[in-house]
Amino acid sequence: MTSESIEVSEDVLRKAVREAFTMPTKLLVLVLLAVRGEMHGYEILKELENLSGGLWRPSHSYVYNVLSKMVEEGLLEAREEYRGKVRRVKYVVTEKGFQYLAAINDLVLDMLYRVVQYHEILRDKLRELRIRKPAREILEEHAKMIRDIIDRLSRYLEKVEKELEKL
Repeated sequence: MTSESIEVSEDVLRKAVREAFTMPTKLLVLVLLAVRGEMHGYEILKELENLSGGLWRPSHSYVYNVLSKMVEEGLLEAREEYRGKVRRVKYVVTEKGFQYLAAINDLVLDMLYRVVQYHEILRDKLRELRIRKPAREILEEHAKMIRDIIDRLSRYLEKVEKELEKL
């Protein structure tokens, strides 16, 4: 799916933009699921932890509360499966969730680009102050995370392009 292929109402766009500044976890979860497909709550929790380089370890209750709210809002669908007596829930993005992502995608990419620009300026200022090692390590971690995001988005783009070819 691309932002051109999904019609987005002005109300959805306004809400998505407003929430992008207040609900980054929701956005991260939507992007993760849009790129990776269905995931269990624990997989989502671990991926959020991984994206932060291990600096943020969201609690189970926090992640599952976010997922529950997103299901209630119609952004995600919860699919139950059983392995023996063990119940597991996989989450997938709904059409409404993809509309939300389509509405906010360009804004988020623009924000990320600006954040990278600020970090480049900060890196230069830190060099002037001769504060190198910690800043360098942090910037290297950020660069690694950005490369990982780009890689995942590239794989998702390939998947979407293959779907488009089928249409």
